[in-house]
Amino acid sequence: MTVKIVTDSVSDISPDTAAELGITVVPLNVVFGNEIYRDGVDLTTDEFYGKLETSKTLPTTSTPPLQSFIELYDRLAGEADEILVITISRKLSATGEAATKAIDSMEKKCRVVVFDSQLAVMAEGLLVIAAAKAARDGKNLDEIVKLCEANIPRTEMRMAFDTLEYLKRGGRIGKAKALMGSMLKVNPIIGIKDGETTPICNVRSRKKAVDHLYEYVMSYSNIEELAIEDATTPDEADALAERLSVKFPRERIYHSKVSPVIGANVGPSVIGVAVLGDK
Repeated sequence: MTVKIVTDSVSDISPDTAAELGITVVPLNVVFGNEIYRDGVDLTTDEFYGKLETSKTLPTTSTPPLQSFIELYDRLAGEADEILVITISRKLSATGEAATKAIDSMEKKCRVVVFDSQLAVMAEGLLVIAAAKAARDGKNLDEIVKLCEANIPRTEMRMAFDTLEYLKRGGRIGKAKALMGSMLKVNPIIGIKDGETTPICNVRSRKKAVDHLYEYVMSYSNIEELAIEDATTPDEADALAERLSVKFPRERIYHSKVSPVIGANVGPSVIGVAVLGDK
């Protein structure tokens, strides 16, 4: 049986990786005032961060239209026996709800399962990549869902940036609000636990923040997949990849850009790592 894998743009999977593994990416929306852009389609990462720095109004985000899922399902139903849709944590976005509602409006017959990754950014992306590789290897939908369930507790991320102000304004700060108390110049580091942002620590400099990401990855005893992503600091991401190559082959490290939807909530100076593996 053929299984098609679908995810949302918050997974931050690069277009090349999506094409290679046959992953369909549904864009969320970024809204600047009255202008609506499809994440990664109408607005590139570089264009977004340029607008973020010059716009007088902060952007907001919204879920994909219901119709976009309906049309996608009907198209994929002609190519596959089953469809697995892996979405950003439902505690962070209503995307999963929209993806689920769309199933009832399909015209073609095809089994569709919407799976809550309980993650975001490339942690979600690594879950999707593992699912796509399983689909490529001939696993059926139920087998892939079981794999995703097993991989959720094995998939983690850490992100470092200059301020929590964007998360606070966007209403997605979650438990990371515990890091807001310090008035010092700090670099907050957050993760995702139980589907929502959670505080890890504050560090006093950008260098220490990147060192924290490095040490976090190095603490793993076994790594199956590793990703590094940035928004506007590719040289910093490349340097981190070089450091981590002693632990994991550099050519196997996924590099991606933090999508505009996430950028709207964390700001431009973000760098992160995601790991699928075991401590």
